Amino acid sequence: MDIIVCVKRVPFTQEVDLEIDEKKKDIDKASLVYVMNDWDNYAIEEAVLIKEQLGGTVTAITLGNEEDEEVLRRCLAIGADKALRIDPGAIALDGYGISRVLAQVIKRFAFDLVLTGVQSEDDNQAMVGIMMAEHLGLAHAAVVTRIEIKDKEAAICCELEDGLDEQSTIKLPALLTIQTGINEPRYVSVMGIKKAAKKGVEKISLEGLGLSEDDLSPHTIIEKIFLPPETEGAEMIAGDPPRVAEEILRILKEKGVRS
Repeated sequence: MDIIVCVKRVPFTQEVDLEIDEKKKDIDKASLVYVMNDWDNYAIEEAVLIKEQLGGTVTAITLGNEEDEEVLRRCLAIGADKALRIDPGAIALDGYGISRVLAQVIKRFAFDLVLTGVQSEDDNQAMVGIMMAEHLGLAHAAVVTRIEIKDKEAAICCELEDGLDEQSTIKLPALLTIQTGINEPRYVSVMGIKKAAKKGVEKISLEGLGLSEDDLSPHTIIEKIFLPPETEGAEMIAGDPPRVAEEILRILKEKGVRS
């Protein structure tokens, strides 16, 4: 079972007061710490678990600069066999461009399964994995919470809305986006990461991929990023249900809501 896992290094934004950069196009990341995207952490763990059960190889791929090799070293420490970094150079890519680049690289490999996280913590768009599957012409499923490989098929469970799950069978090769909670990611020691640092990371650039300018040009335009405006505290309405209902209707009418 040969598995490819796409991973990403993202800024850690929890419990941090975020600021918008000068161009109003992104957050100021200068003082932020970077970590592996949480969803990708579960994806690489699932790939290694499948390899341990069925044999095969796990290849971790990321798109980024030299500092982003940190997440590849972590993947190697977890149990990945190979690591590959795609250097974008000075080109800024949106979700569509990222999916095109990753798909173009993955085409070079023989694989049974491609895993990605459901989404990345910085963009939260949940689009790259599914668009990759379309570029590759692969069967795909999103928000996967369980995988059982049987011959050339995988029995999977996908998370739906309202606490519902969907169970189905998908033919391999396929692409699956992995939801958090599918497994328990293993602890990676500092010694394990140091040992992984001695393993080679293959590097390739965009120039040799044969992609056109249109393939790489942004399909999503960010006009402006801003923090939500500060608002007053919540108004608590007391009383019996009829009075509360009347008061809510009054407030809605004052706000301009019409039936």
